Amino acid sequence: MKNTDYSIVVPVYKSTNSLKILTQKVHDLFNRELQGKSYELILVNDSPFHQATCEILAELHQQYSFVKIIEFTQNFGQQSAVLCGIANSIGDYIITLDDDMQHDPADIPKLIEQQSHDIVIAKFKTKKHNLFKRATSSIKGYFDYIILDKPKHIKLTSFRLINRIIADNLLKIGTSYPFIPALLFSVSKDIVNVEVEHYAREDGKSNYTLGKMIQVFTNLLISNSSLLLKWIGYLGLTVALISLMYAGVIVYRRIFFEVSLQGWSSIMVTILFFGGTIMFTLGVIGEYLVRIIHTSENKPHYFIRDVKDKREA
Repeated sequence: MKNTDYSIVVPVYKSTNSLKILTQKVHDLFNRELQGKSYELILVNDSPFHQATCEILAELHQQYSFVKIIEFTQNFGQQSAVLCGIANSIGDYIITLDDDMQHDPADIPKLIEQQSHDIVIAKFKTKKHNLFKRATSSIKGYFDYIILDKPKHIKLTSFRLINRIIADNLLKIGTSYPFIPALLFSVSKDIVNVEVEHYAREDGKSNYTLGKMIQVFTNLLISNSSLLLKWIGYLGLTVALISLMYAGVIVYRRIFFEVSLQGWSSIMVTILFFGGTIMFTLGVIGEYLVRIIHTSENKPHYFIRDVKDKREA
């Protein structure tokens, strides 16, 4: 199929009215401000058993020729949905954004203005999130800087533009737990921010529960970094040095002062501390081993049930 100028990839999870608004805004944008540019809108349905979402997607596919629908067999998560959209896109540039209208398609031209860079990421002036979400985002942002070697001035969001070369190389990276920013930084450091507005959700509430946020964070920390193993190594070295020093104190007092150190409580605390440290270390190593096994299985990040594209009909 002939390449198009822009592919807009949207992971969809239990959305309804916002999808109609988003699609209409994309249509208006490319038929007015970006007239003459070819485009496609790829909606990846990550909630295939949510009836209302499926009905809206079927309606949009019938109404608009530029809409391509990809339906998963089950829920595989936002990262997998974005990767699927990129893999099935034909654009020279790929734009990713969320399905809840907190990212306004009207801001796409601001990203396009900087498309000479490999990756262009939207930076929000003021986030329309609750206090808890903003706090967890700040914590994750700090670890992004440590783990991904992200420049401090770069802010990460899921509203971004990447060129075809970066997209194709990103898809070559094999990991069982993909995290898009980590993959992007592995391919290129030519990244710039563009400031845009952040809007309130069109309907419903965020699907990112505490459990999902923890899952994303662990994928970042374990699947895309060896930082945790390094920290455990430092902890083990520190504990070993302290233990040797304490052992020296005991021997010194026993030889020179004939003091028999007694203390059931201190012994138990020491045993529990070392036992807990060992178990924690084994748990972390076990998690790494599980992920290594999953990677060696070479299992796909997602399975597609159906693809609807009028251009291929």
